[in-house]
Amino acid sequence: MFFSSMHPSWQSRLSASKDLLTEIEARLILEPQLTPPPALVMRSFQEPFDSVRVLLLGQDPYPTKNVACGLAFAVSEESKLPQSLKNLMKELATDLPQASNLGALARWSSQGVMLLNSALTTIVGAAGAHAKIWSGFTKAVLEQLDSSSLVCLSLGEHAKKLSTLIVKGEVIQATHPSPLSASRGFFGSRIYSRVNSSLQAKGLAPIDWSC
Repeated sequence: MFFSSMHPSWQSRLSASKDLLTEIEARLILEPQLTPPPALVMRSFQEPFDSVRVLLLGQDPYPTKNVACGLAFAVSEESKLPQSLKNLMKELATDLPQASNLGALARWSSQGVMLLNSALTTIVGAAGAHAKIWSGFTKAVLEQLDSSSLVCLSLGEHAKKLSTLIVKGEVIQATHPSPLSASRGFFGSRIYSRVNSSLQAKGLAPIDWSC
C-alpha cells in the first residue's frame, strides 16, 4: 500500500527504498493507534516529483486522534487547528497580509510545496514514537530532492539537523511554530516572503500562500 500509493515518479525515484518501505509497512500496518491512518501515510508523495519546488520539513504527525492527514502541519478537514498551525497562520497574516490564512494547507501542496514530516507516522498519544523507524526512508527522500532549484523550509531543531542533507538547494531555517517555541524566533521570521524571494532569485514563480 505505501509504495503503490506514491505517484509513479516517486516510485521511480525511490525504487531502491521499496524493500525498506515494505518493511516499515509490515511493522506498522496492524497498529490500531496508528496516525495518520494507513491510506494517508504517503499523502505527501501523491504530487509528481518534478513539481516540488519547496520542501517544508516538519517533525512528526500530530499525535491526537483523527487530526493528522499525511501532510506536515496540516489537519483533516473536520479538525480544529492545533496551536502550531494557528501560529503558522498568525505569521502568514503578519508576513503577507493579503494572503488568506484559514489553515487549508493542501493548497500549498498543489503548488509544489511538499509538506513532509521526518517521521510519516506516530501512535496516538505518543509524539515521536516512530522517529527511528522512518529515519532511513526520510534521508533517501531528501537525497533525491536535493537540487539547486529546491528551497527547503526547515522548522525547528529536529528539522534543522535533517536539513543538513540539503547541500545543493537553499535552506531557510526558523524556530518551530509550537506554542513552546514560537515566541523565541518563529514570530517575525517572515518565512513565506523569504521562500518566495529565494524562488524568484532562482527564476521560479513564487508560491501563493493563501490557504
